[in-house]
Amino acid sequence: MISADTTPPLTAVDKGRVTLLYHFVRLQMPAVKVSEPTFLTHLDRTFRIFIPKAPGPVSWAAYLEGLYAVDWLVCVGCLTGQNGAWEVLFNARTGRSDCLLVDALRARAVRLYPRDEERQDTAVTEFWGNLIAPDSAGTLPVLARYDGQRPLAPWLIRVFQNWHLSKLRQSGGTTALPDDEIALPMDTPRADGADRWHETFIAAAREWLGSLTDDERLLLGLRWRYRLSQREAAKLFDLNEGTLTRRTDKLRDRALEHIGGKLVAEGWAGDDLEGFVLTELGSLLTDDPRLSADHLGRLLAARGKSLPAG
Repeated sequence: MISADTTPPLTAVDKGRVTLLYHFVRLQMPAVKVSEPTFLTHLDRTFRIFIPKAPGPVSWAAYLEGLYAVDWLVCVGCLTGQNGAWEVLFNARTGRSDCLLVDALRARAVRLYPRDEERQDTAVTEFWGNLIAPDSAGTLPVLARYDGQRPLAPWLIRVFQNWHLSKLRQSGGTTALPDDEIALPMDTPRADGADRWHETFIAAAREWLGSLTDDERLLLGLRWRYRLSQREAAKLFDLNEGTLTRRTDKLRDRALEHIGGKLVAEGWAGDDLEGFVLTELGSLLTDDPRLSADHLGRLLAARGKSLPAG
């Protein structure tokens, strides 16, 4: 069994992938300069961060497939003190409002500490400092905890949120209301028993995603992550809109049948099963590496197509 202190050995194929990844990120982010030995050291480090989070044994191939490579490089660049990486992070945009990361953090702080401008400013300033400096002895800086398996900016917002919610709970504070314009809305308290259904849903949804073909994942990703219209997606698949609509409907029906069936088998007796499934599915699709921009890009490239602009 692989522990968090070790990683599986790189096969010859894995070594080839790692080499390609190194040259790919150098081309994508020339402002961030990382030597190959440093690149390999950090790749091994972040893989070790990810291993304890994985539900089962994980290979290098699986880890690399889910890696948000450019975000990962920006994180490494910040940890190694490169101004180019910090500029990219400062200018990162996130959320449906396409706001700067720092503005998203400030907006979150406003929701966490209403009518307390000093605390709002302090919260953001302290968080920026803790990106590369631990907040207490024996802990890691925030960026040193990033495993590369989620987009960096939304992940930082979630860490900021959880950090301050923890402080509020310890001091008897209350959770602020979510703001729909922020990339990741705050978690709302779950009713009694809701955690059980959430966990059942997650397991069933991941099982369903694992059963999809590459074409089905590509369709799901284009419609969900990129919000393409039926017409735009049909062009990428070289299909007419009617055919694509039928495929989309079948995907939706299969999701409801598979995931809903698992919930019912576990004893679900609530109302609006369809609404629950479709609502919960959103966050899972956003986070699943099989629907990451990198993975969708590879699937499109295999068709001789390119990712949608923006």
